[in-house]
Amino acid sequence: MKIQIINGPNLNLLGLREPSIYGSEGFESYISQLREMYSIIEIDYYQSNVEGELINKLHEIGFSYDGIIINAGGYTHTSVAIADAIAAIKTPVVEVHISNIYAREEFRHISLTGKNCKGVLTGFGLDGYRLAIESLLK
Repeated sequence: MKIQIINGPNLNLLGLREPSIYGSEGFESYISQLREMYSIIEIDYYQSNVEGELINKLHEIGFSYDGIIINAGGYTHTSVAIADAIAAIKTPVVEVHISNIYAREEFRHISLTGKNCKGVLTGFGLDGYRLAIESLLK
C-alpha cells in the first residue's frame, strides 16, 4: 500500500510556528514515527507553499497511490483549483487539520476542498494524520 501525505503552506514550519496552536513537534520527526508504526505501508511526504505545485502533485499521484492525506493549510478555505484537482483524481483523499478549524476564525470554518474528500479530520493535532491512515486502511 502506498499513501502520500501532502502538506500545504506554512506547514514546513511545524514545531516553530505558533506552538500553542500547532504544537512543538516538527513534521519530519512525526512522519518518522508514522513510518515506524506503519512499516508495511509506503508513506511518502510532500510539502509546498505553492498552490500549483500542490495541484501538480495531486495530478501526478492521484491515479496510482492507494490514498492521499492532505492538509492544504490556508488553501483549504480559498482554493477552488485544489478542490477541483481532488475531484478529478481517482485516489481517495482524506483532509486533515491539526487545529480545530471550527474553533478558530470564522473564515476557517469553510473548507472548499473537504467536499471532494473521503472524510475530514480536524482538531486532533498531529494524530489526525495517523487517524487518516487508519481510515484509508479500512
